[in-house]
Amino acid sequence: QVQLAELGGGSVQTGGSLRAPCEAPEFTYSSFTMAWFRQLPGKEREGIAAIDHDGTTVYADTMKGRVTISNDNAKKTLDLQMNSLKPEDTAMYYCAASSHPIAARIGASSARNLYGFWGKGTQVTVSS
Repeated sequence: QVQLAELGGGSVQTGGSLRAPCEAPEFTYSSFTMAWFRQLPGKEREGIAAIDHDGTTVYADTMKGRVTISNDNAKKTLDLQMNSLKPEDTAMYYCAASSHPIAARIGASSARNLYGFWGKGTQVTVSS
């Protein structure tokens, strides 16, 4: 079974940074769109950023300007660098993959429905 595994996460104070790698050993990045989502308590899962098959990165308004998504083909990881974190960023963070070139749709409310592969998530807590 294809697996994604989020690492990192944890707790940080307001204004701090976190790096969350996602292990994706079975994915060839040239064949998949890879993305990061988050889900706040009581809210729908929302897109943060995605990397398309050709390496193009797309950022949703969710955390734009405060996050960087990158992949490492050698390590088979998808990383999300998060900076200037706020208490309202407290959420479960998920990495996801799709075999379709859909990175441009990461900001759509229905983006979560377009991805067929998901990790179990990692908790990020930002304290004031």
